[in-house]
Amino acid sequence: MLPRVFASADTNNSTQNISQTRSDGTQIELDNAKNNNISYGVGLDWTIFDGFSMFARYDQLKELEKLGEAELQNTILTRVSEVMSTYYDLVQQQQQLTALDSTLVISQQRVELADNRFSIGKASKLEVLNAQVDLNTDRTLYVRQNELYTNTKIRLNEILARDTKTDFKVADEMLIQDNLNLSDLERLAQEQNPQLQAQLINKRIAELQLKEVKGNRYPTISANTGYNFSDSESSLGFTTQNNAQGWNYGFSASIDIFNGSNQNRNEKIAKLQLENSEIVIKQQTQTIKSQLASAFQTYLSNISLIELETHNEEIAKENLDITLAKYRIGTIPTIEFRTAQLNYINAQLRLSDAKYQAKLSEIALKQLAGSLTL
Repeated sequence: MLPRVFASADTNNSTQNISQTRSDGTQIELDNAKNNNISYGVGLDWTIFDGFSMFARYDQLKELEKLGEAELQNTILTRVSEVMSTYYDLVQQQQQLTALDSTLVISQQRVELADNRFSIGKASKLEVLNAQVDLNTDRTLYVRQNELYTNTKIRLNEILARDTKTDFKVADEMLIQDNLNLSDLERLAQEQNPQLQAQLINKRIAELQLKEVKGNRYPTISANTGYNFSDSESSLGFTTQNNAQGWNYGFSASIDIFNGSNQNRNEKIAKLQLENSEIVIKQQTQTIKSQLASAFQTYLSNISLIELETHNEEIAKENLDITLAKYRIGTIPTIEFRTAQLNYINAQLRLSDAKYQAKLSEIALKQLAGSLTL
């Protein structure tokens, strides 16, 4: 859109053997005749009008900048989602580690009770051995869970681009937003989803591309000016030396009358690209709605499971307390106590997993809606 300012310098030199016959019949011959020409100066070229193509191209560049921002926003949302998912996975691992630690305490108490009963003759050696085997099993599970917890910590440090050996501790609870609304999410996605916004920008770019192509049907008008110096010398001729300096200026206009129908083909291609962008927008909108509907159904199911698993944990805890009391007085067998213990630990693990899955659903919904923040 701006003019082009330039400087130029040219020189031409020649040495020739010249033989001339003039109109009056006289002849002149000269060997090694020299001709020297030198010119230099500054100039300015400016396209004043090109069918508004330059303005369409300028607007395209603005839209491309917006497209880059939309792509950056999508990258940020993806990274934030990864950070949050890994963080809450770590919270879940920590909850499971705590649950396994508590069951280790129970298993240790069981070994001590079995050993005491064996020492006074109220239990067999087999009961003590079974209790010890179950304790070792729980220890193995705890070690494996601790390994998973540590590896998840390393992974979160890696995502946060810090030293993987950095130690930290996460909160024990997951705060889950249980009042998300599908209609609100769809409205937000229409306004904020970066993938959809990118397609809308691509459509605008296609419109401007068509405008730019159509601009080739109009004439191109340019202005030029400059200030030049010239100096020439000639060994033969009416003028042996000439010096000049001064301004030059002018206008030029051109228009394609026929270019092999390329203009029509280019316009058809640009129109097809515009139509394709409209189809992609509809397709992207439908895809996002489908993903939102599916993720929202998963979200509702996980919210319901939290309530169910919370109730199950309460029942399993009460059952374990009663079973442990009966086991201490020797009214129930070891296998029944172990079953109650496993039911309780499994209820705790299922509740932790239900909360984690619900949080993942919440994160996925907000990411689709473009409203995910730390």
